[in-house]
Amino acid sequence: MPQGDWGDLKVGRLLLRETFKEGESAGTSRTLDLEGQESSPPLTRTELVWRHDNITALESGCVLPLTFTDKPERNCYVNVDSVSADYTEYRTEVVTSDWKLSLTRLGSDAEVDLQSRLTGAIRVNDFSLTGERWHAPPIGHYGYQTGTSNPTMMTRTGADGAMTVYRSIPTGASPRWGCAPSSYLNGRVRLTSNGTELCGVDQSLSPTGWALTNGLVNVAIAASASFDVQAYTGGAWHSKLWNVSVAGSASSITSWDGATLLRNDPEHVILRLSKGLNPGRATLDLTLRRGSRTVEGYLQTTTSNTLAAYRSTLETNTSFAASGYVVATSNDADGNKFACGSARTFAAHTNGGVQKAASTTLDFWIGVAAGGSSAVSGDAATDLRNMYIACLPETIYAVRR
Repeated sequence: MPQGDWGDLKVGRLLLRETFKEGESAGTSRTLDLEGQESSPPLTRTELVWRHDNITALESGCVLPLTFTDKPERNCYVNVDSVSADYTEYRTEVVTSDWKLSLTRLGSDAEVDLQSRLTGAIRVNDFSLTGERWHAPPIGHYGYQTGTSNPTMMTRTGADGAMTVYRSIPTGASPRWGCAPSSYLNGRVRLTSNGTELCGVDQSLSPTGWALTNGLVNVAIAASASFDVQAYTGGAWHSKLWNVSVAGSASSITSWDGATLLRNDPEHVILRLSKGLNPGRATLDLTLRRGSRTVEGYLQTTTSNTLAAYRSTLETNTSFAASGYVVATSNDADGNKFACGSARTFAAHTNGGVQKAASTTLDFWIGVAAGGSSAVSGDAATDLRNMYIACLPETIYAVRR
């Protein structure tokens, strides 16, 4: 949204005031140099501090969309080369941040495709599962290709709109697709702190007041449980409370001492929560991917004990622990069924969940089979399990057409 008489300049998630000048040069590479100032007033001090901190948190090496309000023909994809920002505060009067960005221009969406390199191997698991390779590019992408073999497609509709999810991605394929820079962030994964979306990982993050969402799943702090996992179905968010424990069901973790961002990209965010055990420590890594109906968890502790992730209150469930998952027996009031599981051998928790005795680690996933007993192919509990097993790390590159 334009700010007064100024337009918007967006670098990835970061919103800045668009300035008159944009410097460009060409040679062995094509570079862009931008500079400007953010100030309070007219921004609030909190808004200015957010912009300053997010400028300095921009990460190099990541493909980012660059968009302008008044110079839309300059919209393109870039890499960040260097960032600087001078913060000045005149007490009780004015606060300013004078910033400079040096960028490498990768090209417009007419010049480059985005290539998703899905690397690594499927999760090691105890159920002889090969899983299902899948991928979800931004809402608004076009021209998706995986080589000579085409994947299948499904649609998941979330708070951001209808998202295409590609299934059965051929082994070894690195999908290529086009996308206008102005559409690149649609359907992204985002981590907010007290309602403000964060850029990069070099951030001071409170262990309270955070939320992790991709428009299909929303994970947030809960007052009476470890966290609240919400699913977007039927045009609304639906909540279920979950606990995690490193000492059996009698002692769930309901507050956290620290929070750290390990990865913060539009396609993939990882949040690490930590809890002091006096002595010792427990950590929980929460992972959310673009287009996924599940949040992934990895719970660790320094001392072997019974680790668990389970519904905070009993919900009648059916255990398929021998096949790697647990699912609600009947549809809930919203027409869905909770589902969860692990890649490694576990025992089903009575409330509905997974637990593992005499262990220092527990991997798990939590989500819903949208539509419950009538879930479409791709949203059934077994599909969610298979997608968890074969979800691969994604790195995005800009490649010439």
